[in-house]
Amino acid sequence: MLVGAAPFGVIFGTLAIGSGLPVWLTLGMSLLVFGGSSQFVAVSLIGTATALPVIWLTTFVVNLRHALYSATLLPYARALPARWRWALAFWLTDETFAVVENQLRHHTDARDGAWYWLGSSLVMYFNWQLWTVVGVLLGQSVPVLATLGLDFAMLATFAAIVALQLRQRPVLFAALVAGTVALLARGLPYKMGLMLAAVAGVAAGLCADVLSERLATPVKPEALP
Repeated sequence: MLVGAAPFGVIFGTLAIGSGLPVWLTLGMSLLVFGGSSQFVAVSLIGTATALPVIWLTTFVVNLRHALYSATLLPYARALPARWRWALAFWLTDETFAVVENQLRHHTDARDGAWYWLGSSLVMYFNWQLWTVVGVLLGQSVPVLATLGLDFAMLATFAAIVALQLRQRPVLFAALVAGTVALLARGLPYKMGLMLAAVAGVAAGLCADVLSERLATPVKPEALP
C-alpha cells in the first residue's frame, strides 16, 4: 500500500504546484485534509477558480464513502476511548481501511487491533507527507510528470486487496452492481455517481447476503405444505 500511494502523492504535489498553489498550502492540504481523492478534486476546482461552496460540497460528497468505512469498523472501535476514535477517524483512508478491516476480521482482540490500526494509519500518513514533498520539489523541474499516469498504481494496489474478498458471492454481487452504477452515472456532477454506486453496492450486497442465508437454511418438515 505504501508503494501504491507513492506515485499518487508525487502526482498530487506536482499538480498542486502546477495549478498555482503555494508550497505551504499544498503541504498544508496533505497534513490537514489527508484525503488523496478529495485533494485532487479540490486542486482541479481551485485551478478553475471555482467558488468555495462548490469545492466544499464536491469534496464532501467524494469523502462520503468514509461513512461506509466507519460503519464497517464501528464494532471494533465502539469500546475504544474517545481520544482513540477521534484520531483513528481522521487517519481513516481507503488503504488503511483495506488492511485494517481484513486484519480485524481475522484477529478481533480489541487492544491489539487498535494498535495495529494506529500503526497502519501513522505509517500511511507520514508516507503521504513524504511523497507530497517529493511531488512539490519535482513540480517545477518535471512538468510532464502528471501526464504519465502514475496514479494508476494506487488504484491497482487497492483493487488487488479488494479482489481477495470477491470469492464471497455477496461481495462479488455488490462489486458488480456498484461498478455498473458507477459506469452509468459517471457523468453526474459533483461526483454524485460515486455515492449512487456505493448505495447500490451496499443494497445489492445486503440482499445477496440475506438470500444466501435463506438458501443455506434447511427447511423444517413441518414448514412444508
